[in-house]
Amino acid sequence: MKDVAIIGLGCAAYTAAIYTARYKLSTLIIGEEEGGMGMTAAEVGNWPGDPEVRGPDLMERFKKHATSFDAVEHKVARVEKVEKISGGFRLTFQSGETAEAKTVIFATGSNKRHLGLPGEKEFTGKGVSYCATCDAFFYRGKTVAVVGGGDSAVEGAAIVAQVAAKVYLIHRRDAFRAEPFWVEQVNKRDNVEFVLSNNVAEILGDARVTAVKLEKPFNGSLKLKLDGIFIEVGTTPATALPEQMGCALDEKKYLKVGADMSTNISGVFGAGDVTSGSNYFAQFATAAGEGAIAANSVFSYLQSGALHEKEDGGKRVRE
Repeated sequence: MKDVAIIGLGCAAYTAAIYTARYKLSTLIIGEEEGGMGMTAAEVGNWPGDPEVRGPDLMERFKKHATSFDAVEHKVARVEKVEKISGGFRLTFQSGETAEAKTVIFATGSNKRHLGLPGEKEFTGKGVSYCATCDAFFYRGKTVAVVGGGDSAVEGAAIVAQVAAKVYLIHRRDAFRAEPFWVEQVNKRDNVEFVLSNNVAEILGDARVTAVKLEKPFNGSLKLKLDGIFIEVGTTPATALPEQMGCALDEKKYLKVGADMSTNISGVFGAGDVTSGSNYFAQFATAAGEGAIAANSVFSYLQSGALHEKEDGGKRVRE
């Protein structure tokens, strides 16, 4: 039985594994897709110490660091079920295999909603981005589109407009659902143009995105020439596993955690985009912070049950 099983292979999960390994805890880190949401970031401009780094490259470095410890077992597999057993938890994989751990950290992340358009998958990381706040800097002086009408899209358009030469904000309705503050902000930007009551039908390009095709003409044309497109149509937290085992979710269906990343189930913790812990601010920095806190909490949890004071030069020793 491992000391901890970390479910997820993204920023929060790898950070947690680095910390649990340094705490000398036997660690299983397991997930279906290596890199998680980080793999969708064409460029990351806000990771401290790295002004310019590709998301996939950053996640590879996270993985390399986490798996450099002998205490860490890394496994790519789908976890189908997590259940409480005597002394800990049992994980059942899609293959039918199982693993056991004394504690669990859910770092399953959240999934960016995709539009499912022709060209979207082909150009992800090549002009198609799902995080305007992460990648805006890399479109300085360029022409981009932001798709969506909620807070993330309108806020994203306002942020991108600070550096881009031109921003098209494309929304399928004639009014935005975002907070009035952000609508006011984009209205103040003379380089933001609204494309309302319209949808993107196809993403076009060669080596990178060069244009999008719209469902209805805009300024007399179905084609909008672009250097990049930010798809900001919301996310869905990956809470199926924690919900299945009885972990409490909040009103937005995110995993409810305390300041120590603990859930309502003893021995179960959360970290990263799946949780309510960082005000729904899904960033590499917040995910890493939550991963570190969750690992520290696991260490404290295991210590509290397995350490006792003994007369040994004033030191605490494990029984």
